[in-house]
Amino acid sequence: MTDKNSTLFFVVNPRAGSGKTMCEWLPAEKELERAGIDYITAMTDHKRHATSLAMEACQLGYRKIIAVGGDGSLHEVFNGICRWCENSNCDISDFFIGVIPIGSGNDWIKSLGIEKDARAALECVCSPEYRMMDVIRVQSSGSRVCYMANVGGVGFDSHVCRRVNSQKESGRRGKLIYLNSLVYTVSTLRSIRVACYADGEMVFSGECYSIALGNGKYSGSGMRQVPAAEIDDSLVDYMIVPRLPLGRILLEAPRIFTGTINQSPYVVSGQCKSFKVMPLDAESEDILELDGELEGRLPISVEVLPSQIRVMTRRLKNR
Repeated sequence: MTDKNSTLFFVVNPRAGSGKTMCEWLPAEKELERAGIDYITAMTDHKRHATSLAMEACQLGYRKIIAVGGDGSLHEVFNGICRWCENSNCDISDFFIGVIPIGSGNDWIKSLGIEKDARAALECVCSPEYRMMDVIRVQSSGSRVCYMANVGGVGFDSHVCRRVNSQKESGRRGKLIYLNSLVYTVSTLRSIRVACYADGEMVFSGECYSIALGNGKYSGSGMRQVPAAEIDDSLVDYMIVPRLPLGRILLEAPRIFTGTINQSPYVVSGQCKSFKVMPLDAESEDILELDGELEGRLPISVEVLPSQIRVMTRRLKNR
C-alpha cells in the first residue's frame, strides 16, 4: 500500500521553461524510478490548473507536493495547499513543498540556496532534510485571498509582470520579453496615491511608484527589492519607492541588484507582521502581483500566519 505521507506528488507544467519542461522532466522521472522512490505525476493543461491539482492531492492525503516548472507553477501549487488547509482547518506544517526549477523564472529557490539545476533539486526534494517557511496571507479588493511564497507588490513591478505574462500568453518566449516589458513600463510609469501601514502604524502616505513585499529576497531574475527578507523570521519585508525625479530613480536603481536598496535614504523600508496598503483615490486602485502572478487589486491586507510549511533545502554533504 502506498504511504501518501512520503510519496512525492509532482504537479508538472509542460509549458514552463519555453516549452522545454518534458526534455528535463522525463530524465528526472527515470532517476526516481532507478532510486525506487514512490511518486505520482499530474500534468496541468491550463492556467490555475496546478492549484486545483494541489488541492486534490491534499484531499487524497498526499503531503509532499512538488511543482515542476517556474515560480508561477510554485505559486499555484502553494496556493492550492494553503487554500485547502484554510478550508479544512488542517495544519499547514504537515505539508512539504518544493520545486523542480525548469521554468523561465526561478527566484524562490535562490533564497533557499539551491541552484537552477533539475537533478540537484530532485535530490533536495527526495532528501529528508527541510526548512520551515513562513506563510504570507494576502487579502485584496473584494475579500479575495491569496498566499505569497516569495515576493509581490504593486506599482512598477506589477505592471512589468502584467506585460510579461501577456506576452507569454500570446506565445512569445525568451529573456527579451523581460527587457521589453521593463523598458515599456519605465516609459509609461505613473505614480499612485496610497497610505501604507506596518503593524497598524502609518509608515507612508502620498504618491509612490512601487511597493514591494517580500518573504524571500529575490525576484525578477535576481533583483533584491527586499534584501533583508528571510523565509523563516515570521516577518514580511516592505520597500516603498516614493515619487522621485527620474534621474534620482536611475541613480538608485543599481542598489536593487547589489542588495543595498534598503540603505537608500530615498526609499521607505522595514519589516512587520502585518502590512496594509490603502488607495487614496479610485485611480490608485492598482493591480497586485504575487510571485509573478496577477492576483487582484488594492486595497490589500497582508499578514504572516503563525504556522509554517516545510520546504526543500540545499542538501548538506559530507556530514
